[in-house]
Amino acid sequence: MKESDSELTANIIAEILTGYESYIKRFNEFSRLAPLNFRQRNWNELQQNHKKRLRLYKDLLRLNIQNCKQLLGNRCGDKALWESVKNRYSEAIANRPDEELAESFFNSVIRKVFPGLSVDNDTMFVLPGRIRKPTEPDESLFHTYPGHWELPRIFRKMLDDFDFGVPYYNKEEDIGFLVNGVKEVILTRYAPSQETKIQVLKNVFFRNKAAYLIGRTHIGGKWMPFLIPFVHNEKGVFVDTLIFNPNIMSGIFSYTRSYFMAEIEIPAQVITFLTSVIKNKKVHELYNAIGFNKHGKTEFYRDFLDHLAHSNDQFVLAPGIKGMVMTVFTLPSYNIVFKLIKDHFDPPKNMTRLQVREKYKLVSLHDRVGRMADTHEFENFHIPLNRIHPELLKELKNTANSLLEIKGDSLIIKHMYTERRMEPLNLFLDSCSLEDAKQVVEEYGNSILQLAQANIFPGDMMIKNFGVTRQKRVVFYDYDEIEFLKDMNFRKKPKPESFEQIYASEPWYDIAPNDVFPEDFKRFMIGRPDVREYFFQFHENMFDPEHWQKIQNTLKQGELIHAFPYPESIRFRPNEMV
Repeated sequence: MKESDSELTANIIAEILTGYESYIKRFNEFSRLAPLNFRQRNWNELQQNHKKRLRLYKDLLRLNIQNCKQLLGNRCGDKALWESVKNRYSEAIANRPDEELAESFFNSVIRKVFPGLSVDNDTMFVLPGRIRKPTEPDESLFHTYPGHWELPRIFRKMLDDFDFGVPYYNKEEDIGFLVNGVKEVILTRYAPSQETKIQVLKNVFFRNKAAYLIGRTHIGGKWMPFLIPFVHNEKGVFVDTLIFNPNIMSGIFSYTRSYFMAEIEIPAQVITFLTSVIKNKKVHELYNAIGFNKHGKTEFYRDFLDHLAHSNDQFVLAPGIKGMVMTVFTLPSYNIVFKLIKDHFDPPKNMTRLQVREKYKLVSLHDRVGRMADTHEFENFHIPLNRIHPELLKELKNTANSLLEIKGDSLIIKHMYTERRMEPLNLFLDSCSLEDAKQVVEEYGNSILQLAQANIFPGDMMIKNFGVTRQKRVVFYDYDEIEFLKDMNFRKKPKPESFEQIYASEPWYDIAPNDVFPEDFKRFMIGRPDVREYFFQFHENMFDPEHWQKIQNTLKQGELIHAFPYPESIRFRPNEMV
């Protein structure tokens, strides 16, 4: 390599590392504010810090890309130079505790600097730069409590170790709740032994108005995971519940939830621990959950490539009614959908592609309260042509041709979103039992009202825009018409007072663009006859404008309404407000 190339390589590496170190430093600064926000009950600032942390990556990356382009001049697309940069960058980050995150940052830079770059492991970290075997987390990451201690002593010490800096509401009562929880769930099945011990991750995970301890107990020859959520109201901090149920724990780390705020020095070790605790979650989902969603995207793509290599089915249109704004397809053997914004929207949709992208950006920054699916945004996504069903290719060309490019044996999609696949609610209701139908229509209403409490009005609330998860939880996934709830005007319909008004072919009263008449919801909500009236009775408040106005007033007063990610029935003090 020429002397000048060696110097340029060193300068590019220094620039990318400077950008990455600035990102991770500020990421952790925002994360460190979460315990302070929790202590002070400053929920709005916690939400704002969460949004600032989400914006941080792109804001710093933009400057980094600009600086790299200036350094490279007309050599931005020099493949040999970038291969050298990648190899030496890999050496430079080899001893970092967050090496994998630094690789993903590198990928983000080169994708924007190198013109027309395809997926290329010679110049990018498509796969990890070096083999990293999962290792058991270091003991220093935990507080460890010996199993021969009495339960009250264990929990008293645990509450002392996790001092939130404010008085407990009733520490002794909390200890009693925790002791009884362990006796009922664990000690009825297993007896402690000399090998029994309890480990609790020192990192506290903060989200909304709650703080979570994540732990595991080694008993009966295996690890039993648990979560302990804490909340803080005007009376003090208290333990809200003790969770052993793996489905509830998985839901707390769901792709429908906002990311946790936690300061994490060695992400890979924390992820290794979480995989032993939170079952049925892939690595990329856990990286997302702890806030490293850009690396989560890298891990997702690696998982996708691995799945492609070990399957042979074809991509097809996703089940359900075709959308007016998005073309959606899936790989039957893979639980993900791929969403492309159409080139043209049929009436009555009246928006631009840019406006749709802004709606998806809004969702990515907002509290999803367990009711909106997380997405990853991709550019120049490659799919082997022989894996695409001819009918799907035809549909893609008809609806989103401007986003497609065929190069060799690959279809390149210039822009798309990926999202967890769910069964559309309309299809679920077509074939499910009456018992399941009642459960999901309750969930459907809960989904809409909980989104409202998070200041989101879905807009198009037809059941085809909602999905059912494997836990039979109902989630909204069509974002092109969402608005902030505070911006809507909920009204009662004026009563007609004349013959002309009664039989008018169109509304005889003025309707503003943001006017909403909740009584009209009944016309399109739930067509299945045997649960229709049940739904109307169960969610009768949904059709009352005053109910929506009350939620608006609460939001306008600046109050954050906490959405519990677990059933109210398992709370130790179910009537305690937070």
